[in-house]
Amino acid sequence: MKKYGIIGSIWIIIIFVNVLAWNSTVFCDWYIANIFPLWVGAYGRLTSLFTFSVGEIMLIIAVVLLVLLLFIGVSAGICKMVYLAKGNYKKKLPLWIRRYCMGVLIIFTCVGVIMTSNCFILYHGSTFSEKYMEKTLDKKYRLSELTELRNHVVSECNRLSKLVERDENGNVIYSGELEEQALKEMKRLGEVYPQLGGFYPNPKGFTFSGFFSQQKMMGYYFPFSMEANYNTKMYVTNMPSTICHELSHVKGFIQEDEANFISYLACIDSEDIFFQYSGYLSVLYYVDNDYYEAIDENKAIYKSQVRISSQVRKDKVFLTPEAWKEVEKKAVVSTKTVSKVSEKIVETNLTLNGVTDGTVSYSRVVELLLEYYDDERQGY
Repeated sequence: MKKYGIIGSIWIIIIFVNVLAWNSTVFCDWYIANIFPLWVGAYGRLTSLFTFSVGEIMLIIAVVLLVLLLFIGVSAGICKMVYLAKGNYKKKLPLWIRRYCMGVLIIFTCVGVIMTSNCFILYHGSTFSEKYMEKTLDKKYRLSELTELRNHVVSECNRLSKLVERDENGNVIYSGELEEQALKEMKRLGEVYPQLGGFYPNPKGFTFSGFFSQQKMMGYYFPFSMEANYNTKMYVTNMPSTICHELSHVKGFIQEDEANFISYLACIDSEDIFFQYSGYLSVLYYVDNDYYEAIDENKAIYKSQVRISSQVRKDKVFLTPEAWKEVEKKAVVSTKTVSKVSEKIVETNLTLNGVTDGTVSYSRVVELLLEYYDDERQGY
């Protein structure tokens, strides 16, 4: 009974902290500035010692435990019915069942603590724009400003597409140290925006990138292992921006639009042309789609602006056709099923954490881009 009392007390604290986080930005900001970095510095350093994704292994273990729990639940029900049939109303379940259930309860409690500490609280802190872009906060932008932004991004994509290194088939290639360069760019950005400074855990490629490709997942921040992981099967132009995106979560910026924006800044200010190209490509369709919608999908007006080159459109893909064939060949479950389940989980997670527009929140990066260029008074 003592163990249940301890676990119950921990859950009371978890619930209290979550309620406090939902109702106090001051508390969340204090936590992100003072406590969260300790998790990153300690737990993140520990998981960085492993060359593989610890988070993926944890997910596999979780699935196994859940399957076993289902089996044990059935076994417990059968045992109980047998006891009742024999009139042994007070007889306890077998010790191995009780111990397994207690173990699962302890693990579930640990997950509750870690998810609250490394994820849930982060959703309710001050936003990037509130911390660093207050001068233009909540400003309404004109169509002309969106047009300038859109044409700037398209022009840069067109220009950089001619400068990146390619193989004999015209595919983009990168000969540098991708992960090290991404860490370098994020640390450089930390000199401008203090919350992004300090230690970063090593980014890692997914071991099961094929499965994550089926989910249309470019990268993932594992709160329960403090890792920034990325898909190694996706087209290489996505990798720099994705790694920087996931690393921004490790610094407490959990909102997807903010992570998109931070990733953009980290990449476009790099001296590495490949990173610059990845940065501009990462926001291209967000900006282009918003512009097209803003002009009421008027094709004549749209065609009068800077055209997205055919090469850029070719480079702005998730997976190449060849990569998709490989993924589908090795798939255990159909991509349609995996993708549908994944989308539902991501949408639910965002909504439960106060992101009411769910995955649509990714596109809010356009607002941050407009604020940034206005605030910094940078020309296009």
